[in-house]
Amino acid sequence: MPARPAAAVSCHVERPLDDRAWSRFAHLQASRPGGLAIAALMRPPDRGAGEDAGRWLVRARAAGARGPFGLHTHWTSPSHARPTGGKVRPAERVAQELEWLRERGLEPTLFAGGGWYVDEAVAETLAAAGLADCTATAFRPPTLAPGSARLGARTPTRPVLRNGARLLELPSTHSVGMLARAVVRPLDVPFVHAYFHATDLVQPLRRAALLVALTALGRGRALPTDLDQLRAEHDEAPETPFADAYAR
Repeated sequence: MPARPAAAVSCHVERPLDDRAWSRFAHLQASRPGGLAIAALMRPPDRGAGEDAGRWLVRARAAGARGPFGLHTHWTSPSHARPTGGKVRPAERVAQELEWLRERGLEPTLFAGGGWYVDEAVAETLAAAGLADCTATAFRPPTLAPGSARLGARTPTRPVLRNGARLLELPSTHSVGMLARAVVRPLDVPFVHAYFHATDLVQPLRRAALLVALTALGRGRALPTDLDQLRAEHDEAPETPFADAYAR
């Protein structure tokens, strides 16, 4: 039998103040399906949109107590993930959000860019802050518009940045549908990082498919781990120039 791959799971918590999505996510994260500790990659509150920072902090601290915790940045608005210009550059936004979190006692170890967006300046900011990035994908997400750039990787890697820094990438490899199809047979990949969105959990069919797939993944198809453990294990991952992994 081939060696089972290591497997980790993350959730992009894009609507952390949506009570239905949050309650279902909190329950799933606490239950650890298949023995998998689900990382919460949370979008910070948008004060311009009137989001309640106090409620958000209570939920973020609870999520961080149950599993790995990370930052998920929406570059334009709560409902628009990709950048559309604006006064604040993406790297500056990430730096501001990290500062806001740390001032409130939260220490994110992971990052995922909304709309799968990351650029080299953002990568430099993340590397300087000591975060691992989960924005790279092993496939081109179908939601990306033609010509939209993304970072591509199939296994943990360290893109080399123009300032000489290295940023650890723990790429997202399986969506809900991809994972549900993959676990019906032995996995022939060296690494699994399944991701989903908290809003998937308000859809009964997607929620059921995810639960079945995660349970199968952790109870035989793979070796359960989490993104913080992978972050520690891959600090010497293979290197590649950032430009070589950045594609349209």
